[in-house]
Amino acid sequence: MSEIIKANGFTNETLEWDAWLDVIELDAASEDQVKVLEESHPKAKTSDYYLFLAHQPDILRQRSAAFNAIMYAPGGLSRAERELGSLVVSRINGCVYCASVHAQRFEQLAKRNDTVRQVFDTPYGAGVDAREQAIAKFSAELTEAPGEIGADQIKALYEVGLNELEVLDLIHSVAIFAWANRLMLNLGEPVFADGSQAEAK
Repeated sequence: MSEIIKANGFTNETLEWDAWLDVIELDAASEDQVKVLEESHPKAKTSDYYLFLAHQPDILRQRSAAFNAIMYAPGGLSRAERELGSLVVSRINGCVYCASVHAQRFEQLAKRNDTVRQVFDTPYGAGVDAREQAIAKFSAELTEAPGEIGADQIKALYEVGLNELEVLDLIHSVAIFAWANRLMLNLGEPVFADGSQAEAK
């Protein structure tokens, strides 16, 4: 188990997410609902998030295809850096559950948690080197003021070594979790293993 980090209501602990609305019951699920759960994620059959989204299997199927392409496609931005962008947007949006997931993924891929602690404290300025700092800053700016992103912000990423494909991967990573955060925040709540609520301060 990695070191537990807690700051401003965020944590890298494993959390659960409880839906406020009805989720499908597996024993009453349609064949297509079961199939899309199996396609989507290894733990989808025990996740309230997936069990809720499976009410609309076609939409969940499209969501999962987009998610997998954005977060796991080979080439382009490294997996750890995609997780960093997703962590920053989740931190800014106050999505405690998503932030915990991306913090853990970043730690697993980068083999360190110093940047996670920094993001939990303040996303702007987080990062152990110029490249990470530029990724965190851009992710924060894109989250808070997408309409103000222009050539100068893209140039700053190029200046620390990102190429065009890596920039596109970063934008996609931030965008899909801007969407996912809103689903999580509006449809349920993050909880610790003991059932107590986990919330940002």
